[in-house]
Amino acid sequence: MHTIFVSWVLLGLLAACAGRQAEARAFLVFGDSLVDSGNNDYLATTARADSYPYGIDYPTRRPTGRFSNGLNIPDLISEHIGSEPTLPYLSPQLTGQNLLVGANFASAGIGILNDTGFQFLNIIRIYKQLEYFQQYQTRVSALVGPEQAQRLVNEALILITLGGNDFVNNYYLVPFSARSRQFSLPDYVVYLISEYRKVLARLYELGARRVLVTGTGPLGCVPAELAQRSRRGECAVELQRAASLFNPQLADMVNSLNNQIGSDVFIYADAFRMHMNFISNPQAYGFVTSKIACCGQGPYNGVGLCTIVSNLCPNRDLYAFWDSFHPSEKANRIIVQIILTGSNEYMNPMNLSTILALDSKT
Repeated sequence: MHTIFVSWVLLGLLAACAGRQAEARAFLVFGDSLVDSGNNDYLATTARADSYPYGIDYPTRRPTGRFSNGLNIPDLISEHIGSEPTLPYLSPQLTGQNLLVGANFASAGIGILNDTGFQFLNIIRIYKQLEYFQQYQTRVSALVGPEQAQRLVNEALILITLGGNDFVNNYYLVPFSARSRQFSLPDYVVYLISEYRKVLARLYELGARRVLVTGTGPLGCVPAELAQRSRRGECAVELQRAASLFNPQLADMVNSLNNQIGSDVFIYADAFRMHMNFISNPQAYGFVTSKIACCGQGPYNGVGLCTIVSNLCPNRDLYAFWDSFHPSEKANRIIVQIILTGSNEYMNPMNLSTILALDSKT
């Protein structure tokens, strides 16, 4: 009798755990170095963040392949939805129950276009990330069955960040680049948006039903571009123009996709405006500067990579930029807070808190 009772208790506990597992929402991430959590560590590429001082403020104090001094945007979103950080898709640890937490498919250096980031050699281009997403679904299906797998994907929260590299590591990479000879800037932006639409439509076909789509940040204000193009620390005009053409068209495209689907699947996050807040007035956010990177060399610490021989600031929380391109963990926290609670001028048609509240009712 006693053993039967113990068995029932164990079964009850297992069922409760399974319920909690099902409740914890999967989180899936696609995109470039702003959201890569370490896939490039497993690839023969120069676009990597696997050596000191990357990760200097990460809980393990070690580099993890994140382009940050500590946590990146996906980590901070995971924190808010109450789940473990998603593992890189190429990580050998992404098996069993870890698959149910989600996966990060992002790869530093990639863009919307296949020829973006070609100089980095082996990176996971966006359609390869989508292939891996299909593979991921097959693996989840083998674990929990096809119906549960489909439910997990349909109910997952998804983040995609693309576009910046199509300007910085393609159109403006060198003077008279192939793409800048082929397209005027306004025409290039129209082309990028039409290609991005195909990517988002494919995500939807693969089962994505809640997707945060971030626009590009202020590309002309990152330390790398200040070092290259700025005389007196002003943001580089041409790159700012690129971002100001791209972002409104991305917002419109997201809106028109939602209208076509008849549901708010895609949520536009205005990363440009989020960044400009602390770039225009760093002191209001506790930063001493938004022009000089914490880690780097040359003007604005914006030249080359962040390495062991770079200048390194003692307090990362005082810098809006960690390296020549990427925000510090403190800046990432400010961005994620706006993703969570921002008004319609930042998050359209709704912010992440509203999404979480809505989806918990269904």
